[in-house]
Amino acid sequence: MPELPEVETVARSIARVVGRHIISAEFRCARILKGSAEQMSAALAGRRIRGVRRRGKFILIELEGGHYLTVHLGMTGRLLLGEGGGRHMHAVLTLDRGTLRYEDQRQFGRLEVSRGLPARISKLGPEPLEITVEEMAARLKRRKARIKSVLLDQTFVRGIGNIYADETLFRAGIHPLAVAARLSRERVRRLQRAMVEVLSQAIEKGGSSISDYVDGEGRRGFFQLEHRVYQRTGEPCLTCGTPIRRTLVAQRGTHFCPRCQRR
Repeated sequence: MPELPEVETVARSIARVVGRHIISAEFRCARILKGSAEQMSAALAGRRIRGVRRRGKFILIELEGGHYLTVHLGMTGRLLLGEGGGRHMHAVLTLDRGTLRYEDQRQFGRLEVSRGLPARISKLGPEPLEITVEEMAARLKRRKARIKSVLLDQTFVRGIGNIYADETLFRAGIHPLAVAARLSRERVRRLQRAMVEVLSQAIEKGGSSISDYVDGEGRRGFFQLEHRVYQRTGEPCLTCGTPIRRTLVAQRGTHFCPRCQRR
């Protein structure tokens, strides 16, 4: 599933649509919609796009009149500029200049039109690129779960998924099964610093193209070449040479170095 760096990269890559008017909106798959296709098309037609930004794993396309088109890419969703597509193209926005289309092979993504931000957006936690050490420490003290599952909880911080939780914990030297509330202040400091470092570098590299992910121009990311533990089970740790292990945390495959990462 595209995570914060991938979603940020997509949002930046389609920013050229800001200022353009939506001539028409066509939706071809009810499964990906929150609402009816007819109502969504009517709400979008004729509106000017005022902005494009990311909130967690969501892309918010702000429209005039206080409306939003909210896009969640799910597992295989793609938001692309220009004409094209095939049997996996499920939505097309025809603009006064150009086209914005949504493709999704597995149809796990969601598109929603609302007046104001959707309620689910307000439930998200703080931005991980902005949270302070003090705020993170205070929030962790209330969490008795394993740190990996806490990082995956979108009400704790928004936008981190399996890839960047694993990579963050490795760089911080923290075992994924460590109890969040028991982390020392120094370990929290290392965690916050590693989180910002990993996410920033991933954005700079255009995200991680593990399978289907591309940006709005159809370009793949390159941060997968920088992964130190994710999907490297059995390979030597790049720091100490110990084989990388895989376990399950919160029903998610979790990769770590048993020597570099301590509970």
